[in-house]
Amino acid sequence: MARDDDKPSKVVPMTMIQALRSAMNVMLERDSNTVIYGQDVGYFGGVFRCTDGLQAKYGKTRVFDAPISEGGIVGTAVGMAAYGLRPVVEIQFADYFYPATDQIVSEAARLRYRSAGDFSAPLTIRMPCGGGIYGGQTHSQSPEAFFTHVCGLRTVMPSNPIDAKGLLIASIENDDPVIFLEPKRLYNGPFDGHHDRPVVPWSKHPMGEVPEGYYTTPLDKAAVFRPGADLTVLTYGTMVWVSEAAAKETGIDAEIIDLRTLWPLDLETIVASVNKTGRCVVVHEATKTSGFGAELAALVQEHCFYHLEAPIERVCGFDTPYPHAQEWAYFPGPDRVGAAFKRAMER
Repeated sequence: MARDDDKPSKVVPMTMIQALRSAMNVMLERDSNTVIYGQDVGYFGGVFRCTDGLQAKYGKTRVFDAPISEGGIVGTAVGMAAYGLRPVVEIQFADYFYPATDQIVSEAARLRYRSAGDFSAPLTIRMPCGGGIYGGQTHSQSPEAFFTHVCGLRTVMPSNPIDAKGLLIASIENDDPVIFLEPKRLYNGPFDGHHDRPVVPWSKHPMGEVPEGYYTTPLDKAAVFRPGADLTVLTYGTMVWVSEAAAKETGIDAEIIDLRTLWPLDLETIVASVNKTGRCVVVHEATKTSGFGAELAALVQEHCFYHLEAPIERVCGFDTPYPHAQEWAYFPGPDRVGAAFKRAMER
């Protein structure tokens, strides 16, 4: 983590919601060019309360509500960013980014290139994503692969409060447009995929202890979430915790790499881990076909071929709309992930 000075900030318990709010609070205070807006983020404080209290503290010109128009929200943010502001906008659910696609892809992502560097688009687009909350097909999608395919965008997905705060501050300070995906199943605690067990709050986990002040987490560096020797797991978001549960339940010594930033990708950490273990399992919640896991598998094949002892395994969502009634059959839980671990070890 990078800080202003060598004095550590006071560490306090935070949920991921509180950590994200703390990041926005820090940047609103540090940089008068930071503005926050979106549907219900002002007076109401956001549907998940991530912006609760920020309008009361900073006023209606810094934190405000927008009409229900994702294209309008992102389009105005591109203009603000080109003008010199640093807008942080919220798409209430990632499933609703589609009306803003042209503004994200054709305007925000291309602005620096098309202006030969005269303009940039330092905007951050926050999107709650993923399932596990009975949201059905229109409130549960994980669309990260759409964004990693677009040159000019950075794509981020944290798995815990400490990283969430540091990554969001780094995203707001970055001069490129950042897609900041927030796994909503992790907002209030780590989730290991066992939906029938009591929820563990972040207050009972070390990663819920978050520095109160300013710090950043690099936007191009993965984390070795769990060191191991048997196989490498490449994953991000909620699946970090599911993969950890699978390792515990199978007894397989899996090294879990939390990518954190999907693009730019920390290929060095991936290659070092796979070359060490000789086996690789890719895990994500999004649908399998053309998902980001396919890119990860291709990169491992390209860079680690002579070190691989078994075929690369992928555990993903199925190629169907996210179901409501059969959510836990679709959700890649520890049983499915553990089965992939075993296949990788037996081949």
